[in-house]
Amino acid sequence: MATVTFDKASRVYPGSTKPAVDKLDLKIGDGEFLVLVGPSGCGKSTALRMLAGLEDIDEGAVLINEKDVSNLPPKARDIAMVFQNYALYPHMSVADNMGFALKLKKTPKAEIDRRVKEAAKMLDLDPFLERKPKALSGGQRQRVAMGRAIVREPQVFLMDEPLSNLDAKLRVQTRSQIAALQARLGTTTVYVTHDQVEAMTMGHRVALLKDGLLQQVDTPRTLYDTPGNTFVAGFIGSPAMNLKTVPLTDAGAKFGSMIVPLTREQVTAAGEGGAKTVTVGFRPEATDIVAPGGGLTKNGKSMAMRVELVEELGSDEYVYGMVETEGVEERVVVRTDGRIPTQLGDTVQLTIAEGQVHAFHGDTGLRIG
Repeated sequence: MATVTFDKASRVYPGSTKPAVDKLDLKIGDGEFLVLVGPSGCGKSTALRMLAGLEDIDEGAVLINEKDVSNLPPKARDIAMVFQNYALYPHMSVADNMGFALKLKKTPKAEIDRRVKEAAKMLDLDPFLERKPKALSGGQRQRVAMGRAIVREPQVFLMDEPLSNLDAKLRVQTRSQIAALQARLGTTTVYVTHDQVEAMTMGHRVALLKDGLLQQVDTPRTLYDTPGNTFVAGFIGSPAMNLKTVPLTDAGAKFGSMIVPLTREQVTAAGEGGAKTVTVGFRPEATDIVAPGGGLTKNGKSMAMRVELVEELGSDEYVYGMVETEGVEERVVVRTDGRIPTQLGDTVQLTIAEGQVHAFHGDTGLRIG
């Protein structure tokens, strides 16, 4: 078991002036499952490779169990990495693939056999130990790669998008297996993905990166309920939060024909620096629709939305439409339960649930209140 610390760690690739990872300050607890997530090119895989010893650290340090490992080779860090492409030896059986690292360390054969069989039982690989990788499905190969990491009994597991080669159904099934396995083993795990749904469903905490900079690190629920800036708000959640920059008034945000109320403190904070606008955000599920001809909602605060697309998902329905703000039409997505039939071309009234509005500074994008 181990803690992992990125102490203002930076990586600048040769020929580039901008860091791929910029002064990353992050502490991962003993036995924690932490997910690094962000769009392509944000630095998440680079950060993982810095921890693994596969990338140099230009500034700062990386520590495992409070020991600076920045200049140690990968084999001296007591970590095990699961790669995106599995990296199995095609000429070896499943059992030999899983035990190969132990064989290189001259571990006794009986001990190798014991660890391999224990890992195979955990991963339901018992029937496949004598098969070669070409005779396995993608999901089975992924489990062999996991087994190879498990048998080493490392201090830290590192996983670099291990599910990206699997189909959607198998990805959902396998991510739950990985999360359950990590909880059972209790090994500190750092997991990289670009899929925010994967991050939200697997991690004890999630660290969100953008352009090499850490934006926010917290539990999935906190990231969803109280995003620290507009980037986090727009990235976490599927469909994404509706974010609109609108005029600021003494009463709140002027959203089309509706004033979205803000607290006095939020209005004051939004106006700092002379800002005349505020960015408001609301989740698709924090809305309500009134059918055409139904008039305003009961609290009398609504705006018109022209329906452009309806996605039927069985228990839910996503309605995409256009609302007018300051003479410009902008897209909004609403989640409903489908009890009010909505058709393309309809104009419906849309209202936002009280207490469900997020406010961000119009210039800095930082959360207000």
